Amino acid sequence: MLTPMLAEMSGSLHVGLAALGAAIGVGFIGMKGAEAVGRNPGASTKVLVQSLITIAFAEAIVFYAIFLEKFGR
Repeated sequence: MLTPMLAEMSGSLHVGLAALGAAIGVGFIGMKGAEAVGRNPGASTKVLVQSLITIAFAEAIVFYAIFLEKFGR
């Protein structure tokens, strides 16, 4: 009775940690993107494209964690 409950809690824990890591990563990406545009406004389009691609990769980690939590058993 205790083992399934602990397994469910650990599954939710790794999804939560993945979401926290992705949120921190997206924050750093936004911070550095804004800093890069402030230093070189002419490169704003290139910085925006690279930032959006990197944010998509950072948020994909959460979807991988959710997938593993649902179908990894």
